[in-house]
This record gives sequence, structure tokens and C-alpha cells, in this order.
Amino acid sequence: MQRSAESITIALSKGRILKETLPLFAAAGIEPLEDVHTSRKLIFETTQPNVYFIIIRAVDVPTYVEYGVADLGVSGKDVLMEHGAEEMYELLDLNIAKCQLMTAKMKDVALPAGRLKVATKYINVARRYFADQGRQVDLIKLYGGMELAPIMNLADVIVDIVDTGNTLKANGLAPDEFIADISSRLVASRLALKMKDETIKPLVALLAAAIKRNSEQA
Repeated sequence: MQRSAESITIALSKGRILKETLPLFAAAGIEPLEDVHTSRKLIFETTQPNVYFIIIRAVDVPTYVEYGVADLGVSGKDVLMEHGAEEMYELLDLNIAKCQLMTAKMKDVALPAGRLKVATKYINVARRYFADQGRQVDLIKLYGGMELAPIMNLADVIVDIVDTGNTLKANGLAPDEFIADISSRLVASRLALKMKDETIKPLVALLAAAIKRNSEQA
């Protein structure tokens, strides 16, 4: 698909974030022309001329934005914290997909006094967090099933997203230390803001108004 130099490409995260993002964009008058949930396409035209959605893995959104392939992106704050955002600007807190980034451990089990074993997919976040506290840790990279690590004595602590906490509870774990509040953010590449500012500003204003309406109705 050929896109003009004036077009805006928005990278959206698959999964839960996408389900909450699409209604927000719809409220701003930007909707895909096809069902993104059933189509095998990755690039979608929208009801706004020259505005396109690309649907990709959440972890890849910052990369597409950072390199200017996508002008805008919607990404969880946890992903942005892990990735680093030197070449991006965070424009809006969309106030969706809210949760917390926390440490967790086995309930009623004391942590060892010395070096901790920490399992997480948020290696960079965990490294900074424990370094700021002056605590020595061994970091273990996992991509899922975090709750299993303490159960099987692979780790003393995990760092992960906590929503309801039900999964932790079901596996005998409990949230321990708060790291950050998480929600989805609208980010922009430095290049896009420099080259397409006049096109991006009205779009951001539409989204900001939609977020405000959602907050007032909540």
C-alpha cells in the first residue's frame, strides 16, 4: 500500500490494549475500515484520509516509533519503561489498560537477607529499581508464567504486571513492593513531530477530547 508523505501511521498494540484503544480512537472519529480482529492484514486504512493503523506486538511498538516507521504509537507504560524512550515523546495518557508494576513473592515467606534472585521479563526496569535501593540481585529473564518461578525455587521475587492479583493469589503469591502505575500512552517519534506537526496536533487534540469525555462518563 502506497502512503503519501503527509499520511500518519499509528502503531497499535495487539491484545487487551487494542480492545480498549479502538473505542477511544472511534470516539475521536478514527476507525479502521475492516475488522482488525478477524483480518490477516497488518496495515489498515481508517475513516480519516491518510491515517493508517498497523497492528503489531506490544513490545515492538516503541521500536517502530523510535525508528520513525510509525509516526505515533499506543504502548503500555511498562513497555516504554523497559524499552527506553530517548527518541520518542509521550503525548497523552490514554487512561486505559490500567494496572500496576510490582514485585511479588510467596505469601508469608520471608525473603533472604542477602542477594535476591529476581525473575521477570522487565530486566531493565528491575535492574534500575533494585539498584536505586542498593540491593544486589541476580536477574532471570522469563517471558511468561512468572508465578511459577518462586514456586519452583527458581527465584525469590518476580517483577510483573498486577491487575486484579487473582493469578498471584491462586498460586500462593502476594504483591509486595510497588514500582509504577501503568496505563497506555500515546507516543510520537521525534521525526514525526518535526515533519508532521501540523497534521499530528489536530489528531492528538481529538484523542485528548475523547479521553476527557471518557473520564467524565466514568
